[in-house]
Amino acid sequence: MLLPKRTKFRKVHRGRLKGISKANTVVFGDYGLQALEPVWLTSRQIEATRRSLTRYVRKTGKIWIRIFPDKPITERAAESRMGSGKGAVDHWVAVVKPGATLFEINGLDKEKAYEVLKLASYKLPIKTKIISREK
Repeated sequence: MLLPKRTKFRKVHRGRLKGISKANTVVFGDYGLQALEPVWLTSRQIEATRRSLTRYVRKTGKIWIRIFPDKPITERAAESRMGSGKGAVDHWVAVVKPGATLFEINGLDKEKAYEVLKLASYKLPIKTKIISREK
């Protein structure tokens, strides 16, 4: 699973999920999967989607992951009392805003690419759209 090697700070504030993404075009591949809703995508969800993409793309194509889980999410121990500070880091998430390109692929024909990206989108907890590079 994805997580940073090191960070400047161990714990961060929650933040807000407002606004739209500027990374909204296909840059590396021919086809991409674009988020339509704001969400925190966990490293497990990203890994599950990557595996489903890899299963069909194999050696014929290439995959780019355009998001990285660099936000630590903390969780308190079960049945602990109120107070006594913030919990330990439990998992990592990527902050995804609407319009963000999540994954890109190339090396496949249009029908196969759409089919593969549609199967990959089932692993994600948000609505997505398949986009292609304008030529």
